[in-house]
Amino acid sequence: MAKPNFKFQKRQKELEKKKKSDEKMQRKLDKNNMQPTENPDASQGGEGDTLI
Repeated sequence: MAKPNFKFQKRQKELEKKKKSDEKMQRKLDKNNMQPTENPDASQGGEGDTLI
């Protein structure tokens, strides 16, 4: 009977953790980049309306 390859399983688990961590970091960066660009547009549009 074949023995289980624990090194392979461990490596796969580590790769899965790294992938999940990278995706989380990317979502966090995207979220931080989106907020500053949205707020100035909204505030500039609001200021322009009040001046007219």
